[in-house]
Amino acid sequence: MSAVATRLEAAVSPFIGGELPVRLVAWDGSTAGPEDAPLVELNSPDALRRLLWQPGELGAAQAYVTGELDVPGDLDAALTFAFDVARSRDLGGRKRPSVRAFATAVRSAAGLGLLGRPPAAPATQAKVRGRLHTRERDRKAISHHYDLSTDFYSLILDPTMAYSCGYHADEQVGLEEAQHAKLSMVCRKLGLEPGMRLLDIGCGWGSLSLHAAEHFGVQVTGVTISREQARFAEAAARRRGVDHLVEIRLCDYRDAVPLEGAEYDAVSSLEMGEHVGEANYPTYARVLRDSVRPGGRVLVQQMSRSGPWPGGGPFIESFIAPDMHMRPVGATVGLLEASGLEVRDVHAMREHYVLTVAGWIERFEENLDAITALVGEEMVRVWRLYLVGGSMAFRDGRMGVDQILMVRPGAPHTLPWERSE
Repeated sequence: MSAVATRLEAAVSPFIGGELPVRLVAWDGSTAGPEDAPLVELNSPDALRRLLWQPGELGAAQAYVTGELDVPGDLDAALTFAFDVARSRDLGGRKRPSVRAFATAVRSAAGLGLLGRPPAAPATQAKVRGRLHTRERDRKAISHHYDLSTDFYSLILDPTMAYSCGYHADEQVGLEEAQHAKLSMVCRKLGLEPGMRLLDIGCGWGSLSLHAAEHFGVQVTGVTISREQARFAEAAARRRGVDHLVEIRLCDYRDAVPLEGAEYDAVSSLEMGEHVGEANYPTYARVLRDSVRPGGRVLVQQMSRSGPWPGGGPFIESFIAPDMHMRPVGATVGLLEASGLEVRDVHAMREHYVLTVAGWIERFEENLDAITALVGEEMVRVWRLYLVGGSMAFRDGRMGVDQILMVRPGAPHTLPWERSE
């Protein structure tokens, strides 16, 4: 019987338009593919079983996070090389392989013992049930990602615990400095002054809420549906001596207004709008508008995406952020305007996210032993793939991130005529 890697190469060549784009090492020790290509190891037949049942990104991701498939070298370089080969061969536009090619592939799969029931989904894959974007399902989707462990996130994020794009004045600016700069920029754009009232929708671990209270003297109400985040933010407010200025509410954004019938002087929402869903985005936009007084400012920082996967792709949707929905920034601007808000500025920050994620990856690798002890090897693999893939998406322009500054009409606003940021 011929070597596994050789048989696999012959079976898949018609489907990938030529030779393997990687150096393949199979579980029997056999090899195939160019010697100078990135190395991919198939450690178990289950890796191929997953790809048979879930062809493409999801099956490959499942095999990678379980360790059935490994990429021993630079994961970014390997994925970038594979994507470049796929684009150069125009795999998406190729005509279907012949019936003979399919028959050969089936015979090879049977000969290698790959046919049968699919392997169980990895333990780290999200298990979210129920009707899309009900309050209960949204709580479960958010909990899957954000309630993993505050200790875990503290090993990846900077001390502010800001889990959103920072603002890097240049490539030399470090992660913590970039997050402080972002938080201060948001507060300045919102025109915050002592005594004002800010509503922070999707406050996370309280990075902006605490910064606004501590450095700008405002009264802040932060809203989150993550219990882990709420507990952390409340404790952090006490430690930093601003608990008299910061209130954290554990509630759904749809229940955030009216809060005691009050109108806030300003409203912020950093990278939360991606999680509300396409059908509910008008409701989210209306909450932003109804929360702020006439003439008050609203700032949304939100990721954008074009193409066929508004949720980020099968891996992100299955392992990281179930039910997320992104769209081109222009479509988001249209939805915000339709709510009655006047859009005054759109600040593109895509390149900044590449640097922010680089900082997270650096901390992730520095703290790898502690992270592994905390969440296990499979979750480590999930997050390495997530961080590397996210960095590539922003680097290559498949995703963007923007700060959208708005005012509520009905009273004079105080925005300067000159854009200072």
